[in-house]
Amino acid sequence: MRKILLAVVLLAAALLFDLRPSAASGAAPWCAVINMGPGDAYWDCQYPSIEACRPNILSGNRGFCNPNPSWGGWYGPGEPPRKRGKRRPRHG
Repeated sequence: MRKILLAVVLLAAALLFDLRPSAASGAAPWCAVINMGPGDAYWDCQYPSIEACRPNILSGNRGFCNPNPSWGGWYGPGEPPRKRGKRRPRHG
């Protein structure tokens, strides 16, 4: 009985908490690279376009907008190329 109760509680806890990664973790194609001091920069990678990134930089933060170097793309990695079979010579 305790095992069933524990399983139900764990399932309810998993459903109540959203376990997906946050949107600010680098899952967007554009980053605001903000200068934090000599040799230190903060990469804020949460912007879907350069137009969305610019207001953060223009609001007084010293930095620039840059494409996210760790972004996987809209569709992720592509499929590997298909292997083609050997072509047979045509007799005719």
